[in-house]
Amino acid sequence: MNQILLAILLSIAPISELRAGIPVAISYAISNNLSFGSTLGLIAIMILANIAIVFALFAFLDIFHSGLLRFRFYNKFYVNYLGIIRRRIDKVEENYAAYGFLGLMLFVAIPLPITGAWTGTLIAWILGLDRKKSILAISAGVIIAGIIVSIATFAGYGLLKAIF
Repeated sequence: MNQILLAILLSIAPISELRAGIPVAISYAISNNLSFGSTLGLIAIMILANIAIVFALFAFLDIFHSGLLRFRFYNKFYVNYLGIIRRRIDKVEENYAAYGFLGLMLFVAIPLPITGAWTGTLIAWILGLDRKKSILAISAGVIIAGIIVSIATFAGYGLLKAIF
């Protein structure tokens, strides 16, 4: 499989996301002697792919949820649990405007397993947060995570080069 395609697939996959996609892209760039500018372009593609999945996830969750509401078990679960959570969030919506954006962005920005665009989108959807603000927060978090992973990957390659 083409390494760039693999890097893109890893960047949009849950759990791996940028933590795997960017190192694969940088590895490809180094092994093919690509310029630093070309390498940054590949990193940008990985980040954009990870941001693009957010739109698809919101659409999927909306469609999946609408379909599941026809089933009594899910409808009861939704009304009893998710509905209560969403009503509580509505009560503190003005606090979300001040701190929620930053909190969601920082959560997505931490490049660890179970943090990232997938989980951030799921959290925003479950809590019924403002879609536009959530997409902006998640996108900003993805960009920060991309920068962190890129710096760590470049540092790791520099360390390995120095050792060997």
